[in-house]
Amino acid sequence: MRVEGAAVIFAAGLWLTPGLTVAAQDLGAQDLAPPTPRVVIYPGDIIQADMLSDLPAETARGVGPFAETRSAVIGKMARRTLLPGTAIPLAGIDVPRLVVNGAQVNVVYIDGGLSISTVGMALQDGAVGDAVKVRNDDSGVTITGVVQPDGAVRVSGG
Repeated sequence: MRVEGAAVIFAAGLWLTPGLTVAAQDLGAQDLAPPTPRVVIYPGDIIQADMLSDLPAETARGVGPFAETRSAVIGKMARRTLLPGTAIPLAGIDVPRLVVNGAQVNVVYIDGGLSISTVGMALQDGAVGDAVKVRNDDSGVTITGVVQPDGAVRVSGG
C-alpha cells in the first residue's frame, strides 16, 4: 500500500516538476493531445478523422472549453470555420442536422399494422431525436414529429 502511494506521489511529481515535460510525454501523455484541424473546416462540414491532427502542447488555447479528444469531434458538424493549428471550441461543433429548415422530408405515421407516409416541409432544423415542426404539403396543417436516423420525421397520434 505504501509503495503504491509512493508511486502515485512520484508520478504526480513528474507532472508538477518544471522541466520534466519530456518525461511525462514519454509516459504516454502525447495520446492526450487535443485535436486541431489539418485543413480549413467550413460551417456545415462533417468532421472526419483525416481532417484532424494533434495540437502541440505549447499552443495557447484561448478562452472557453475546447475539445480534448478526437472522439469528441469526429462525426460532428462544424458550426463555424475551424482553422488549422488552433484548438477546436466546443461551441464551434454540433451534432449533424438530418432535417433542414425549408427542405422536404418524409413524414411517417406508424401504429400497429397501419403505416401512413407523406411529404412535408420542415419548418425547423433537427438532429436525430429532436422534435421538429413540419407542414403537411397536402393539407397545409402543421404537425410535430421526431427526427429518425434515416432523416424521416415520425409523428404519433393523439
